[in-house]
Amino acid sequence: MKNFAIINLQHVYTLSQIPFFQAIQGSKRILLAGAGGGFDIYAGIPLYFALRELGKEVTLANFSFTLLGQSTSPIEVQGCHLVSAQDGLRGGVDYFPERTLCKWLQTKGISDPVYAFSKSLGVRPLRDAYKHIARKHGIDTVVLVDGGTDSLMFGDEEKLGTPHEDSCSMAAAFRSGITHQYLLSIGFGIDHFHGVSHFRFLENVALLAKEGGFMGMWQLMKEMPEAQRFLEAVAFANEQTTSRPSIVCNSIASALQGNYGDVHFTERTSGSSLWINPLMAAYWAFDLRKVIERVGYYPAIKDTNSMHELSIVLQGYRNLLPGIRPNRRLPI
Repeated sequence: MKNFAIINLQHVYTLSQIPFFQAIQGSKRILLAGAGGGFDIYAGIPLYFALRELGKEVTLANFSFTLLGQSTSPIEVQGCHLVSAQDGLRGGVDYFPERTLCKWLQTKGISDPVYAFSKSLGVRPLRDAYKHIARKHGIDTVVLVDGGTDSLMFGDEEKLGTPHEDSCSMAAAFRSGITHQYLLSIGFGIDHFHGVSHFRFLENVALLAKEGGFMGMWQLMKEMPEAQRFLEAVAFANEQTTSRPSIVCNSIASALQGNYGDVHFTERTSGSSLWINPLMAAYWAFDLRKVIERVGYYPAIKDTNSMHELSIVLQGYRNLLPGIRPNRRLPI
């Protein structure tokens, strides 16, 4: 029988505490940012309130799919707007997740703005925006939140989901120089909708665990006040954004409420098969630096100036791969 080696641990964690929260005990000013665009920052709402309860100063940001150039939100730096509840959007379009979040926060007596990053940005200008925000607010920790699991695709998997925004955010945050850097994923099973293999996700988590990059997971429950606020925020966003409600956040909310299987809460998913499941409401935490070390195409994208350039470079990387890890179903 094989014996397991005793590892000299760089960090010591205890069973009664979540490693991620142990790691950020000394953090004072945290930048919490949605990594993958759209409503990803909403996936961080429970964490936002938990961090504030711990006495942390939290600044919000999001990789945006909003047409920021058509908004009245002032430009903070290149490709980055500072959004408030009062901002407008020309043309009567109601899709503006960052403004909607500000409006919902106001109902809780919170007037925090949200930094919104243009979807056209590549890694270099997004890095500069992160640096600016870090200097302005004295940020010592950045936490990226991904609604879904495709941020854990390393690049050699058969299907990557929608990796462009996630990888841009991860590379930019990594290059920002912010002292402590973490990545959180929530929504296990959602990216099946985009062809992601959750067999490969778990395989990658196992590799990161071996290398000290996995920082534990924990479950949201509807009885938690932080989860209740998330449900309230998603319901508010659905009312404010009738044209394009969030597939990811509504799936997580559905799982939180105890639904299971092929349950649809928006017509945007009609015609597809969903797997709403309890693990959708679990956060998975990682050391961002350890994840970046495993993203094979990071060296190719780290100096890109636009999302168009990043897309071309990523496809070039994929074309030159000697082999891929094919999709596999979970053997259970």
